Amino acid sequence: MWMTNLKVLAVALGVIGFYTFIAHIIPQLESEVPETLDLSAGVTPEILIKAGGDLFTGGAGCTSCHGLGTRAPNLRTDHNGEGTIGARCGTRGQDCKAYLYESLTEPIEYVVDDFPPIMPDARRQLSNDQIWAVIAYLQSLGGEVTVTADDMGFGSDDTGGAAPAGGSETTMTATTDPMQLLTENACLGCHQIDGAGAPIGPSFDGMGSRIDADRIRKGILDPDAEIAEGSEAFAGMMPKTFGESLSAAQLEIIVQFLVARK
Repeated sequence: MWMTNLKVLAVALGVIGFYTFIAHIIPQLESEVPETLDLSAGVTPEILIKAGGDLFTGGAGCTSCHGLGTRAPNLRTDHNGEGTIGARCGTRGQDCKAYLYESLTEPIEYVVDDFPPIMPDARRQLSNDQIWAVIAYLQSLGGEVTVTADDMGFGSDDTGGAAPAGGSETTMTATTDPMQLLTENACLGCHQIDGAGAPIGPSFDGMGSRIDADRIRKGILDPDAEIAEGSEAFAGMMPKTFGESLSAAQLEIIVQFLVARK
């Protein structure tokens, strides 16, 4: 019996040691998402709009879906004659601010007709302050900015029922299922696998026969370092935050899953 227990212990230590090693060799890149806003000095609509705009067009990767009008509705331009998002956000049966918050944090609650439910919960990539900054930016696109410091702290009675995200740290899913990870991180919004997904970036089918694990890993962590042939038009669209939103173990699970797809 003691020999069996010793073998089990040896295997457990080996697994722990392997993932510890992986955690140290995989570069956890610093996100390009701006730092959480400092509200101690006060915050103005202008500051919020600027920070939210930087997020929307940059580190948060929003334009990879909302800038094409094919996988998600355009937000900065007209959609179905309803105007920009700031003009139409109050027509969904809720206050504009509440609707935008729900759309970012519970995106499957309301999915615009003719678009797939591929958007992930923004709390997995953005802090509470950053989410409200994006909301302020979206409101500014044809509407009135009503986001306040109260929203960005502990919420207020005028949020129309919206609740704050409850913290400023990146939220990670605990799953180790590779397909669930690809789905939750909206990877299929740009990549196809087994007939599902959008043909924007390189297909996951047969990826292991085209590139090795190191290139797959680097492509996830630093997507602009090497653009795949045929995807030049979409350079800069892939979010650069996966080094933070994925744990080292989850990243390696995805890499090995894609490597195995010959």
